[in-house]
Amino acid sequence: MLRRLVALGCVLFGFLITGAGPARAEPAVPVPVEFGSDWDDPRTAAPPVEHPRGRSCTVQIVDTEFRDFTPYTSTFTPPAACRGPWQKVVLRLDGAVAGRQYDRLGYLRIGGVTVFKTSTPEPSVDGIQWTVEKDLTGYAPLLSAPQPVEMLIGNVVNDTYTGILDVRVSLTFYPGRPPAGEADTVLGLAGQHNEGTSLVGDLTVPRNTERLVADVYATGSGGGCEEFWYLTTPTGAPYSCPADNGPHREVQVRIDGVLAGVAAPYPHIYTGGWSNPFLWYVLPAPRAFDIQPVRYDLTPFVGRLTDGLPHRVSVSVLGVPEGQTGWDVPTTFLAWRDARRGVVTGALVESGDRDATNSAVYAPGHSVATTASHSFSAAGYVDTSHGRVFTSVSRSVGHRSTHRWNDDETSDSLSATWTDSSTVDVRPGRKTTVDRRYGMDGTVTIDAADRLTTTIALSDGWTSGPTTMLDTYTGEASWLLNVPRDQRHATGTSTERYRLHGPGVRYDRTISVTNGIVTRC
Repeated sequence: MLRRLVALGCVLFGFLITGAGPARAEPAVPVPVEFGSDWDDPRTAAPPVEHPRGRSCTVQIVDTEFRDFTPYTSTFTPPAACRGPWQKVVLRLDGAVAGRQYDRLGYLRIGGVTVFKTSTPEPSVDGIQWTVEKDLTGYAPLLSAPQPVEMLIGNVVNDTYTGILDVRVSLTFYPGRPPAGEADTVLGLAGQHNEGTSLVGDLTVPRNTERLVADVYATGSGGGCEEFWYLTTPTGAPYSCPADNGPHREVQVRIDGVLAGVAAPYPHIYTGGWSNPFLWYVLPAPRAFDIQPVRYDLTPFVGRLTDGLPHRVSVSVLGVPEGQTGWDVPTTFLAWRDARRGVVTGALVESGDRDATNSAVYAPGHSVATTASHSFSAAGYVDTSHGRVFTSVSRSVGHRSTHRWNDDETSDSLSATWTDSSTVDVRPGRKTTVDRRYGMDGTVTIDAADRLTTTIALSDGWTSGPTTMLDTYTGEASWLLNVPRDQRHATGTSTERYRLHGPGVRYDRTISVTNGIVTRC
C-alpha cells in the first residue's frame, strides 16, 4: 500500500511540475539489492493530460477482464448532462493484473473507428495497477451520437500464464467552446480487409470536405520477427530474423492506387522487449502505453474525393517479407468541411516520389549496415466558399543503422536512427514543418554463466517551429536464464526524461528506477 501511495504522489506531482524543472522524491521503501516478487506500479515521465476546471461528465465504456481473444462490446451514449459542444474529451484507462503474463497489444474502437491503441505492462506476483490518459478532443465529432464500442487486448490465461487483465475505460467530457481548428467529421474505412501486407477499404468523404488527414496506428507485433523489424537482416546473412531487403520499413498510404503519403514507423518496444522485462516493469519504453498514430495530410487529394463516390485506400508497410504477418495498421480519417458549400471541387495537381534508396549490406564478421531514404510530395487545390486554397505536402524519411552479432547471437547490438520530416504549405494560410527523429542504441549479451544483460538508450523527439519535444530513456538490466523465477537474481536501473519546450510551454520531468523501486519522480 505504501508503494501505491507514493506512486500516486508522483503522478500528482507530475501535474505540479508542468512548467518547472525536474523534481525528486525519496523511495517508499529501501531499495533492494535485486528484484523481488513485487515492484512499484508502472508510470511514465510524459506530461499528464490537462483537465479543464469546471463541470464535467464521465461515461464508462469498458469494464471487463481480458482472458482470451474475445472482444468486449458495449454501446456509448453521450452524457445527457454534458451534451456538447465540448472544449475537451479525455479518455482514461485503468488496468490491473497479477501473476504471470506477457505484454499484450490492444485497441479501442468507437463507431468502428480506432481511437486508441495500447500495450500492457507485465505484472508482479502480487499485482500492479496502471493508468493511461489520452486527449480525445480531436475525435469529438464521433462522440456526438450513440456508437458501438469494441475493445480487445488479446490474452492467454492458463496454468502458467495466470495474469488476467482487469481493464476499465472511461470518457470525461468538459462542456465549452471546442478548440479552434478541430475536425468536423471522423471516418473509417468501409469493408476494410487485408490483402497481403496491406489494409484495404473504401473511403467516402462528405462532398464539402476541404481538408483531410489520416491517422495510422502502425505497430509491428505478434511476437515474431516483425515485432523487432529493425533487427532483421537481408537474405543470406546468418541471423535468426531474415528479411528480403533488410530492416528498412515505411508506412505508405495509397488512394485509388496512387501513392499519397510515406512515413517512418516508430520503433516501438513493448514491456517484454529486448529479452529483458526487468528493464520495463516500472518504466515502459516511450509510447508503449499510448501508441500514437502516424499522421498524413491528404488534402492535395481532396479534389478527387468529393464526388460522393467511395475511393479505394490501401495502407501498407514497405519491406515486410512476402507472406510475413505481424503488422497492424488501423486507420482513422478526419475531415474538415466547408459549412457554406454543399460541394467543394478541386484537383490534384501533382503527386510523386523520388530518391528511394535501401541498402542493407552484410559484412563478414556478422554486421549489417543499412542506409535508406525516400521522399514524397503532392500538391492540389480546392475551390471553397472562402476562395481557392492550394495545399502542398512534402515528406522525407531516412534510416541509418548498424547491427552486429556473434555466431550464436549471445552478443547482439544495434545502433539506429530514423528521421521523418514533413512540411504542409497551405496558401493562403499557414506553413508547418515537423522534424521527427528516433534513436535506438542497445546491446544484449549472454555470458558463460548464462546471465543475460541488456543495455539500451532510446530517444523520441520532434521539432516544429519554436517548440521541441525530447523523450529519452536509458537502462540496464540483467538476470539468470534457465532457472526458476525466484532464482533469477535480477537487477535493473532505468531513467526516463521527458522535455517539452516552446512558447508558453515548459515541461521537464525525470523518473529513475532501481530494482523495481522508484528513486526519483
